[in-house]
Amino acid sequence: MSGHSKWATTKRQKAIVDAKRGAAFTKIANQIAIAARSGGDPTMNPTLAMVLEKARKANMPKANIERAIARATDKSAAAMIEETYEAYGPAGIGIIIEVATDNKNRTMPEVRNALSKNGGRMADPGSVMFQFARKGVIEIAEKGEDALMTALDCGAEDANEGEEGIEVITEATDLMKVRQALIDAGLSVDNAELRYIANTSVPVSEDDAEKVDKLLNAIDDLDDVTNVFTNAE
Repeated sequence: MSGHSKWATTKRQKAIVDAKRGAAFTKIANQIAIAARSGGDPTMNPTLAMVLEKARKANMPKANIERAIARATDKSAAAMIEETYEAYGPAGIGIIIEVATDNKNRTMPEVRNALSKNGGRMADPGSVMFQFARKGVIEIAEKGEDALMTALDCGAEDANEGEEGIEVITEATDLMKVRQALIDAGLSVDNAELRYIANTSVPVSEDDAEKVDKLLNAIDDLDDVTNVFTNAE
């Protein structure tokens, strides 16, 4: 019986991992479909090139990628749209939620429901957004002073070293230019995307931290949600 129990547990764990992988592929596929509206050739569409880079790093099957690109030109398929919602969470934190959906009448109630069930609420447009700045964020694998200086020389606004490499911050309009400059300089770009970065952080107590994590995870688990940003510290 113990062997059967262990096998069943392993099977359940694999199902959870597979489900999370599938959800990640759905999110990336939606982003690909949005980006491909400006052209299906990544050499001519840098936004698509960045999303495809993310897809490859996630080990997304080639067939899935091709279907997502084809969806953008399929006149019979429901059009994908991007929406941005603003919300408040526990401890008064601000949250920005980006979605890619073919049916916002489905997506908005799902987001609203995830918020209301986990101590959050939708906010009026603009009431949270002003607390954030839209920036380009590029992750490179290299570390050290030389890599930091190279990143700044390539036009970065700021660069910070972490455990897995260096995070390069750019103006939103400079993201693609700096990304290419870093590649030309021989650095390994792991990811490049636009993000909302908080101008100031909101401290969260230990009592509220678990509530915040639960809320953010509930939002991020929704298939149509592509990114979640917060000013929680």
